[in-house]
Amino acid sequence: MQIRADRDDLAEAFSRANRAVGTKAALPILQGLLCRVSDGMLRVTGSDTEVTVRTSVEVQVMEEGSFIVPSRFMTDAVRRMPEGTVTLRSVDGEIELEGNGPRFTIRQLAIDDYPDLAEPDPAGAVKVDGELLLEAIAQVTVAASSDSARPILTGVLMENSDSGLRLVATDSYRLAVRDLADVKMNGSGLVPARGLRELGRTVASTVINVAIQEREAVFSSDRGSLSIRLIEGNFPNYRQLLPDRYPNEVVLGKEILLDAVGRASLVAEDHIPIRLNMGEAGVKITVQRRDLGGAVELVSGVYRGELDEVDIAFNARYLSEGVMATDGEQIRMEVVDSFKPSVIRASGRDDFLYLLMPVRV
Repeated sequence: MQIRADRDDLAEAFSRANRAVGTKAALPILQGLLCRVSDGMLRVTGSDTEVTVRTSVEVQVMEEGSFIVPSRFMTDAVRRMPEGTVTLRSVDGEIELEGNGPRFTIRQLAIDDYPDLAEPDPAGAVKVDGELLLEAIAQVTVAASSDSARPILTGVLMENSDSGLRLVATDSYRLAVRDLADVKMNGSGLVPARGLRELGRTVASTVINVAIQEREAVFSSDRGSLSIRLIEGNFPNYRQLLPDRYPNEVVLGKEILLDAVGRASLVAEDHIPIRLNMGEAGVKITVQRRDLGGAVELVSGVYRGELDEVDIAFNARYLSEGVMATDGEQIRMEVVDSFKPSVIRASGRDDFLYLLMPVRV
């Protein structure tokens, strides 16, 4: 095998595939990248069997062939080469990487040990606006759990709704729901949030083809494909968490609220809730710690409700992350009472909601 390619093009292809290589792979061979050279292309595959990235780059081919190289070392070595054209060639069980002076020799891994990964099935794929999909993923994955002992909650439910495609995530303390209008899938599935977060750094493009198969979700574009094995199990019935109506609400400036919550978090840290008193003047934020002190701040806003005022407390980090995930210059906080879940939305928009459980104090 021997090829020539631009360093930046080669580095980008290896970097994309490297995103799927886990630090603790079940099989040692999965620490490598599978590379195949044919028809003027270098095709690179990285996988931990749960997440698989396939990508390719046009190269000048002098000799075709296949090889496996250590993923991170190969990626870093190409990135550190001088600008311009670099050469890859196989010599006596090693890959020589050379260009404008420097040369690396990289020992190949046993290609026969690499698992036989099924090619992604594009059947039933629908075209989705890439920017909107990435925005939706960023909004909902903030609410996904990172607790591997509760695998169902580490995923994002992708299903059809009345208006289009719906993405849902929850860690049992908060819930995020985003609707993409006029997008209908041929199936539904629970997709690991970890894999979805890699979409923007691997094969994201202006248009992304999305297919939910029986066992995996496949995202593809002109940059390659990302296959993610689905989580087996039943997602919680999140609809029962949403009250029929919210009789009280307050509209606030997003950045002003974020700044105020950030200041309160200096006292609250992660284990002390912050209290919100919603009333005619807006929202009064207070937090108190016996061992440190306290903070008080009034955030002006427009309050409407059946109650003259509402007192409610939240985890500061969860509240801040929900506000940040909400688009727009103003956010709307909808409240039933001090003990029931509250909802954060963008003022004037209903395509995204962030439900947050209150903390009893």
